[in-house]
Amino acid sequence: MYRILNTEGRAKRAEFHTVHGVIQTPVFMNVGTVAAIKGAVATSDLEQIGTQVELSNTYHLHVRPGDKVIKQLGGLQKFMSWNKPILTDSGGFQVFSLAKLRKIKEEGVTFNSHIDGHRIFMGPEESMQIQSNLASTIAMAFDECAPSKADRCYVKESVERTTRWLERCKQEMKRLNSLEETINPDQLLFGINQGAVYEDIRIDHAKRISEMELDGYAVGGLAVGETHEEMYHILDEVVPYLPQDKPTYLMGVGTPANILEAVERGVDFFDCVYPTRNGRHGHLYTNQGKINLFNAQYELDQRPIEEGCGCPACQRYSRAYIRHLLKAKEMLGLRLCVLHNLYFYNTMMTEIREALEQGQFAAYKQRKLEGMQV
Repeated sequence: MYRILNTEGRAKRAEFHTVHGVIQTPVFMNVGTVAAIKGAVATSDLEQIGTQVELSNTYHLHVRPGDKVIKQLGGLQKFMSWNKPILTDSGGFQVFSLAKLRKIKEEGVTFNSHIDGHRIFMGPEESMQIQSNLASTIAMAFDECAPSKADRCYVKESVERTTRWLERCKQEMKRLNSLEETINPDQLLFGINQGAVYEDIRIDHAKRISEMELDGYAVGGLAVGETHEEMYHILDEVVPYLPQDKPTYLMGVGTPANILEAVERGVDFFDCVYPTRNGRHGHLYTNQGKINLFNAQYELDQRPIEEGCGCPACQRYSRAYIRHLLKAKEMLGLRLCVLHNLYFYNTMMTEIREALEQGQFAAYKQRKLEGMQV
C-alpha cells in the first residue's frame, strides 16, 4: 500500500508498505549490486547509516553465485542478513550494457556472460523466475534500455516490445507468487517507462503501462547520455501520466542536484552508484560541495570530512588520516569514504522528507543547492 502524506507542488512525501517493512519516501536505495555494497560495508553498517532499501542486481546474482543457490539459502534477505526491503533490478540494463554479443528476439535476449563468456538466455519469464528465487521485496520488469540518442524507429519498436514483455512479467509473477515453494509470495512488481528522449513515445508508453495496475512505476533509460536538462524535461512530461497513487522510481539517478530536481517533479525512489563509486576514489559529498581527499591541501587537515556530520567516519577520524589511508591503499580508507557518502545521501533524503512535511521543500532545495554550489 502506498499512502501520500504531504504534497508540495508535484513533490510527494509518502510511505510504501511492503512485506519487509514500511519505506518512507522520497528514498535513496543503497546499491549493493552483488548483494554487497562495494567498499567493505556490512549490512550492520547500512542499519547504522539509516539505509531503508538495499538494491541488488538480478543479472549479476544469476551469474554468481546463482539465484538457485540463494533460494536454497533462504532468499536474499537471509543470505545477506538484511531484514529490510530489497529491490532487485531486472538485469535488462546489464544485458544491454555488459554483453558484447547479444541477440534480441521477441522471446528475450541471448547473450554471453561477462565473467566467463558462457551463453545465457533471459526473457521476461526468466527474469521473474530469478527475482522470485532471490525473494526480493520489489522486482523490476524485464525491459530493453535503448540508448538515449537511438533512432526513433528503433526506440518505438523497442518500447512496444518492452510493453509486451511487461505483460508477460506480470503474468509470470502472478503464477510464481501462487506457488507453494515461493519464498516471498508477496513480491511486488514495478513496470518501467522507456522511450529515450522522445517525449511522445514516453507519454504513450506511460499511459499504456499505467493501465496494467502494477505496484509501482519506474522511469528508465535516463542518465545514459542525455543532458540533465533533457532528463528534467522528460520527467516534466512523463511523470504526470504515471499513476499518482503509486510510487515513482527514477532509475540510476543521480547526483544530489538530480535528486532534488526529480523530487520536485514527483519522484519517490532513487538509486545510483555515485556515492559508493566516488567514495572509493576519495571524492566526498559535503553541504559545501564535493571534496577530493587526494588533494595535498588535506594532508595536515585535522577536521572531519564535514563538521557536524554523524557518520562513523566523521565521528572519529580526520581528513588527514583518511587521506593517508587512501594514499596507502588501505581498505579502511575506502570503507570510511563510502560510509560517509551513503550517510550524506540517506541524511539528505531524511531532510527532504522533513521539508515536505513542513511545506518547506522549495526553500530547502534552494538552500541545499546554493550550499553545494551546483
